[in-house]
Amino acid sequence: MLYTLAGGGTLCGVAALVLLIVSTATDFWMQYRYSGSAANQGLWRFCINRKCHSHTISVAFWDATRAFMLLAVLSCFAGIVLGLSAFTNGAKSRRIRIGGIALLLSAFLALLALSIYTGVTVHFFGKRYLDWRFSWSYILGWVAILLAFAAGVLHLCAYQKKGAEPCTPNINDS
Repeated sequence: MLYTLAGGGTLCGVAALVLLIVSTATDFWMQYRYSGSAANQGLWRFCINRKCHSHTISVAFWDATRAFMLLAVLSCFAGIVLGLSAFTNGAKSRRIRIGGIALLLSAFLALLALSIYTGVTVHFFGKRYLDWRFSWSYILGWVAILLAFAAGVLHLCAYQKKGAEPCTPNINDS
């Protein structure tokens, strides 16, 4: 049962990591019409009629979103590496707990990033462009949050699991 929880957590963590990387790197966080042409933008560039350009201005919300997404990727990677230690050092290792905390941190950082992006997009771009919508890169980020959170909870359950006791994650266990 311990290895099942740790394995499930690691699998969710790997899926979250892949989605976080794809979401962060791709240019489809938002789609809109610009001067009658199809346009889309990501964290790093914007594209009009499939011709892409780097963002030329440094806007605080993009910088904050980028930073939180990159930190979420790093935290998720650390959580996976620590979670894999369950299969080499035993599931009761403290590394499992630290890995679970890192995965929960990853979910929180990605949640901050997407919340900032959502708020600014709705209040700024939503008023500037009439025909706009969030796109698949943005949606993948939200799915990654759910997977990272599930991975963190599963790792904490694997750490706490003793016999047939029910799992109630407690970060304060030593």
